[in-house]
Amino acid sequence: MMKQSARSRRLVKHHKRLKAGSKLNLVALMDIFTILVFFLIVNQSEVRVLQNIEKLSLPVSVAETLPVENLVITVIADTVLVQDRAIWQKSEGGQGLTEQENPEFINTLTTELTYQASKRTELSETEQQNGRAVTIIGDAATPYVVLKQIMAACAATGYRDISLAVEQQAKQADGES
Repeated sequence: MMKQSARSRRLVKHHKRLKAGSKLNLVALMDIFTILVFFLIVNQSEVRVLQNIEKLSLPVSVAETLPVENLVITVIADTVLVQDRAIWQKSEGGQGLTEQENPEFINTLTTELTYQASKRTELSETEQQNGRAVTIIGDAATPYVVLKQIMAACAATGYRDISLAVEQQAKQADGES
């Protein structure tokens, strides 16, 4: 057998190492994903999106109470939706949502709210005390008379836990006015 030089032995060893291929270190990858998951869980936002309606400009409020999932009444211009279903629209030449009471609108809304209440007859203990929960989403330009009619119809049909959807105003730092 022929004797190899030191350089030749080193090259053979080097080629063997390259042929073996590299191995993926999964431990470091798992550590990164674990940290990422914990980061996302800890920094989970408490913001809740009710609905995304482009035509709607919510009024601004400093209220800190978060909304809960319940029956939603949406008021857009001359249309009223209950759970995303239009129940009343201004007809041509008809009376719209104006500064005066509209008995036709109140009757239609009362009928729909009664139907929605009949779909779920069992009430929780809180609902028995405070009434069924409802959230009213209305444009900032919606007349108060219209909101008053909606709230009266809600109260008459057992929806007494009424919430108005608003856009939360940013808190100001102490010393700013």
